[in-house]
This record gives sequence, C-alpha cells and structure tokens, in this order.
Amino acid sequence: MKTSIWLSGLSLMVSGLFSVSVHAQGDYIVHEWGTFTSVQGGDGELLSWRPLQTSELPAFVYNWNRPGLNRLHVGPSTGSKVAMVTLQRMETPVIYFYSSYDMNVDVSVDFPRGLITEWYPQATQIGPSRPLDPNIHTAATLVQSRAVWRNLRLLAPKMDYTVDAARLPQDKSGSHYFAARETGSDLVQMDYAGLTNSVTEYDKFIFYRGAGSFKTPLRVKVDATDAVTAANTGTDDLVHLFLVSVHDNGGGKTAAFTVLKTVAPGASIVCPELHPANFVPLDKFQAEISDQMRAALIDAGLFKSEAAAMVNTWKDSWFSEEGDRVLYILPRAWTDETLPLTLDPKPMKLVRVMVGRAEIITPKAASELSGNLTRAAKGDQPAHELAAHQLRAFGRFAEPALRLASPPDNSNNALSVGYQILSGTPQPSGLVSSKPE
Repeated sequence: MKTSIWLSGLSLMVSGLFSVSVHAQGDYIVHEWGTFTSVQGGDGELLSWRPLQTSELPAFVYNWNRPGLNRLHVGPSTGSKVAMVTLQRMETPVIYFYSSYDMNVDVSVDFPRGLITEWYPQATQIGPSRPLDPNIHTAATLVQSRAVWRNLRLLAPKMDYTVDAARLPQDKSGSHYFAARETGSDLVQMDYAGLTNSVTEYDKFIFYRGAGSFKTPLRVKVDATDAVTAANTGTDDLVHLFLVSVHDNGGGKTAAFTVLKTVAPGASIVCPELHPANFVPLDKFQAEISDQMRAALIDAGLFKSEAAAMVNTWKDSWFSEEGDRVLYILPRAWTDETLPLTLDPKPMKLVRVMVGRAEIITPKAASELSGNLTRAAKGDQPAHELAAHQLRAFGRFAEPALRLASPPDNSNNALSVGYQILSGTPQPSGLVSSKPE
C-alpha cells in the first residue's frame, strides 16, 4: 500500500514537472514585419516586373548564388531575384523573438506560391534545393519552397548589451537591413556544421526575402482625371491605407498623402483628391507620414521600437521615391495563408504585420511616357531626353512602366528605344515566374 501511494505521488510530481517544463518552453513571444510590393496600371491589373534596381544587402546574407551547406537551387527560375519577373516582391520580413531566458526554437517558413531568395542566419534547410555534391552528406533534397531554422537559440537580453552588439555581423552596405536591429529583441544564435568547420552566427532577428506571382487583396484604379478608387477584393477588412504621391517638378521633390481608415470586403472607396495645394516639401511630408505610419503599425500589434525600425528601414523607399502608391496593412489571415509560419514550441503570442505596397503607374504618366518614346523613336532628341528623365524617375519600376506605355507589338519602336535608354538593359524574351497562380 505504501509503495502504491509512493508511486502515485511520484507520478503526480513528474507530471507536474513536465507540465511546468512545457509551459516554460513556450514562454516567449514572436513579432514579425515585412512588405509585399506590386506594380499596376490605372486599370488595377497587376503587372509582372523585375526590379532593375535592387535594395543592397550586406555581403553576409545568403542567396542562391551562395546558399552554402552543399546546396543547389532547383526550380523553374535560376533563384536569382534579379532574373525573376513576377507579380510580387516579398521584401525584408524579419522575425523578432522575446524571451525571459535562453531557449531553443524550431522555425519553419513556407512560401508555397513563391521562392525565398535571401536569408540570414544560415538555414538548416532551404528549398527547393538538392545537394550540389551528392557524395557529401551535408544537404538533403527539399522540394518545397521553405526555409527551416532548427534549434535556433534565443539569447535573452543581458545587462551588458555591448557584448551582444559585438557578436553581430557588420557591413558597410545594406541600408534596408541594419535599421531593423534597433529593438529590444533577443539575440538569435544559429549553429551549424560547414564542410570544414562548425559555424556560429548571430543577429537580432531571422531575415528573409523572396518573390512570387499571386494577388494581394487591394485593387487600385486611376482614371484619366487621376481619381483614385481603392477596392477590397479579399475577405477581411483592409485598414490603415495611405495614398501617397511624390513628385519633382524641377524645383525639388514635394509630396502629399491622405489616409483611409478601413475598406470592407467587397467594397470600394474613392480616395480624397490630393490637391496641388496639399503638396509640401519632402522633409515636412516625411515627418508627418512617418508619425502616422508608426501609429498604424503599433495599432496592428508591433512594439513601438519595431514600428520605428520598420519605418526607418523603408522611409527612403515608401516616402522618397517618385511616383504614386498605396500603402496598407495586409490582413493577418492573408499573411498566414500566403506565408505559413510554424514555431515549435508555440509562442504565447505571435504578431505578424505585413504592409502591402501597390505602386501605381497612372494613365497620365503612361501616356506622357508613350508620347515621348514615340517621338524619340523618330529621332526627336528633346523627347528622348524627356523619356530618359521619366524612366529614371520610375526607378526600379521603369520596366513595367515602359511595357505599359508601349504597344504590345512594338509597332512604333518605342519599346526598343526605352530599353536602349535603360542603360542597354536587354529586352526579355519571356517572363520567368515563380509558381504563378
């Protein structure tokens, strides 16, 4: 009888310890932010595009040119984002971790309708890929578009932050990377065995990027009078929409914005007109919209420091590049479906805030570019200079603007002239897409 009671007590004690251990292992929270960028014409249809200018990343970030761990990308594209012509750019998702003690976590991100093209720290698995040398057993074939970080070590913040900072890799490049470190998140540590030695890497987050062909739940139409209509084609409310316009009329850039609070599923809203009187110098505009964007990100669930880090990462793109765009918060359900994230053990709380960017090539802008290219093709040098100025202003969106402004059959030779203007950029013979819908 005593033995039975003792065993029962031991069983209860072990069960209690196990319950405490399981609870403790999940005693952390995770926050993530990132952007999805698309380009469209005035009719609201998404345009396939490749960025002729890409955001520079630090040299230590991995990509399919240097994936490491005996891996080789396999799939319909080369794995190079520069060569991929798709509907969406998934830019700078970062995953932050917050724990009160050191612990290990398994992280898996799936991108079923796209391809992860850059990442850091080194992933345990990244795909679709196969071993570069099948005789070296340091990589396994992975057919899914997925990144896995197994046994990622979370190092809770210590009193001496200078020690943590010294562990972080540095690089003189990468303007769209380092601002994301300005938070109180855990240091993450990734250990893996290379071909010749063991490697340990640190950062303040998991970083990854990608591209794919799928639709976002916002459709923006612009008519010949520049009236903008925002339509929600999804199943969840779209919130915190910013209509932004940045232009340089020869006297320096000026800009204006307006805010739409909510667009319900299936609804459309005509955006308030951005009257010329509302345009202000760029620095004043940036201060005002940065404040409102930070507030929107905090309302969506980010910490104050995270919202500031995201705005600081993207303000030179969102709020400085010439053109017209709508920025908005993507619904959490859309993010979870597009980019499934698995964490083991499960965190107490998971926040995912993705900003959609719909870059608009307005009918007016396309018409002006088309006219200048047509005249340039006939030898009009001033028109050639105007077309060159317009294409430079479009920046990384120059190629979709060029295709939108030119006849599909290139009957007036405008498309060829446009590609010649783009520093000899070759005209693509076809679109290379990553698992389109």
